[in-house]
Amino acid sequence: MDITVGIVEDHLEFRQSLVYLLDSFPGYKVSWWYGSVEEAIENFVEADVILLDINLPGLSGLQAIPLFLQKSPGQKIIMLTILEDDNHILEAIKSGADGYILKKSSPIKIMDAILQVHEGGAALTPTVAKQVLALLKPGEIKTGSPSNLTMREKEILTLITKGMTNELIAANLFISVQTVRNHIKSIYDKLQVHSRAQVVVKAFKEK
Repeated sequence: MDITVGIVEDHLEFRQSLVYLLDSFPGYKVSWWYGSVEEAIENFVEADVILLDINLPGLSGLQAIPLFLQKSPGQKIIMLTILEDDNHILEAIKSGADGYILKKSSPIKIMDAILQVHEGGAALTPTVAKQVLALLKPGEIKTGSPSNLTMREKEILTLITKGMTNELIAANLFISVQTVRNHIKSIYDKLQVHSRAQVVVKAFKEK
């Protein structure tokens, strides 16, 4: 079954190029596309993944995240923007975005990001991931933190911050994928988060 995608992008040519790109490849289908948050919210239809710009007329992409999540709790959202400063990245992830991709990314990277988020992962371009990792400093997570993670959970958390999938984490730690999923669920519960991207920010805040 195709991954359905919604697009909120005010730049007409870029929006059209995204629609053409995604509809040209098997496995992807653009359900809707709008030039503003207001239009998208008013005519909202749930999609598997939403590609959301930040600089938009009217409401910004950051303001739109909680509105989309109100419409559809669990909605997967990827920020697709030219902005790559720490403040925008962290604000987007804290608000509930599952990915942060720069518009200069290759078409293949954008499609990979959609697939990764659809499968439950987090999507960050290398530049963005490097900034998040620099902020996180995985080695500073302490046993006495409020999260109270076990040693195994800390190992898995560190691998999550490196962008590893559940399968890669399982192979790296010589455990089953299901065991990884169980540990990740426990991490989510302890940190009170709902996505991989939010795990990174929460870990940074709690050191």
